[in-house]
Amino acid sequence: MKRFNITEKSINNQEVIDQVVHHNAGAISVFIGTVREMTGEKQTKFLHYEAYVPMAEKQLEKIGIEIQEKWPNAITAITHRIGTLQISDIAVTIAVSTPHRQDAFEASRYAIERIKEIVPIWKKEHYADGEEWVGNQKGTKTYPAGHPDGVKK
Repeated sequence: MKRFNITEKSINNQEVIDQVVHHNAGAISVFIGTVREMTGEKQTKFLHYEAYVPMAEKQLEKIGIEIQEKWPNAITAITHRIGTLQISDIAVTIAVSTPHRQDAFEASRYAIERIKEIVPIWKKEHYADGEEWVGNQKGTKTYPAGHPDGVKK
């Protein structure tokens, strides 16, 4: 399994964690992003994620490199799911191992924020009363089919 992965299958958290385990890890921080039912007052029925997979995986790897530069000795693995996800399904798992716990926490938070900024993954929220594309990644210029800002390339 690759350390930076986009998948249509359910995410196995332990497989992601296993990729960052090593003898100098004093801490492993794991972030698991799941599909929530309520967004403010809106009830979500399900989500649909689309991605430009080759670029998305390269951008995930770039985040791993950035983390290693900011927190030497950090090892990162990220898997993001695409396709239709139901309430409580896992959308993303991030595992970061570092010698010290504070670095692992900070690096994990950095990873999820960078995913939202630079990775070409788009989310369509299907609500009880409608649907909408959400998210605005910086530096991405392609959109999935049906997105109001463009066409899939």
